[in-house]
Amino acid sequence: MSTDNELKEIVNDLKNYLEFQQSMGIETIPAQKLEAKQNTPEISEKTEPRTEPMAKTTRPPDEDLITIEEPAGLFDGKTMTLEEIREEIGDCTRCQLHEGRTNLVFGDGNPKARLMFVGEGPGRDEDMQGKPFVGRSGKLLTKIIEAMGLTRDQVYIGNVVKCRPPNNRTPEQNEMDTCEQFLFKQIRFIKPEVIVCLGATAAKSILKTKASLGSLRGKFHSYSGSKLMVTYHPAALLRNPNFKKPAWEDMQVVMKELGLPLRKK
Repeated sequence: MSTDNELKEIVNDLKNYLEFQQSMGIETIPAQKLEAKQNTPEISEKTEPRTEPMAKTTRPPDEDLITIEEPAGLFDGKTMTLEEIREEIGDCTRCQLHEGRTNLVFGDGNPKARLMFVGEGPGRDEDMQGKPFVGRSGKLLTKIIEAMGLTRDQVYIGNVVKCRPPNNRTPEQNEMDTCEQFLFKQIRFIKPEVIVCLGATAAKSILKTKASLGSLRGKFHSYSGSKLMVTYHPAALLRNPNFKKPAWEDMQVVMKELGLPLRKK
C-alpha cells in the first residue's frame, strides 16, 4: 500500500472515530497518553496459562465491590465447549419463552475472546436472525466496539436468556434462573479477562445482587476470576443520550485494563 493510501486510511479512521465520539456526546478527548501493556496480544488471542497477572485498577478499595464465584454444582468439574453447550440446550422448551421464539439466540463471536459482552435477551431482529445485538442497539454496540479499536469478531457477545421475551419485556426471574446456566457455561469455556454487563438485568443475573445500575457501574467487580464492568445497555443510550458519555467512560476503563490505547485528540 502506498504512503498516500495509508494516510487516507488513517484520516478516514480518525474521522470515523471522532464522529463516534460526537454521537456519544463527548466534546473533548483526553490528551494524556496511556502506556499500553508491553507485548499485549491481540484481543482475539488467549495465552494459556496466563503468565502475567491482570492489571490492578487504581481505584481504592471499595466496600460495594462484588466478588462472585462460579455456581456450585453446575459444572461438575467439566468445561463444555460452545458446541457442546449449544447441543445441550437443544430445541429448548425449559421455560415459557420458547413459545414465541422464531430462533434461539445462542451467542456469537470469538471463542477465545479476552472481552465478553452480556445483554439481557434477544429482541425482534435478534429473534429473526438468530444472532445477538443485530438491531438498532446492536449497531450502536458495534460502533462502541470499533471505537475501542476492536471488531465484533474479536469479542464474544451473549445474553442471559436465549429466547426473546414477549414485546421485549424484561425476562422474569424464573426465566433467568432456568436459562442463565448456559451463559455461565459459556463464560467458563471462554474465560474472558473482562466481562461487560450491558444493563441492570445482566448485572443482577451474574452478580446476584439487587443493587442499582448506578451503584454498580464505573468500577470492576469480579465473576469467577474475570473482571466485570457494569454499564448502560445500548438501548438505554438510544433512549437517553445523556447516558452515552458515562457509558464511554466505562469502556475506557475496560480498554485500560486490556492494555488497549486510548486515542489522543
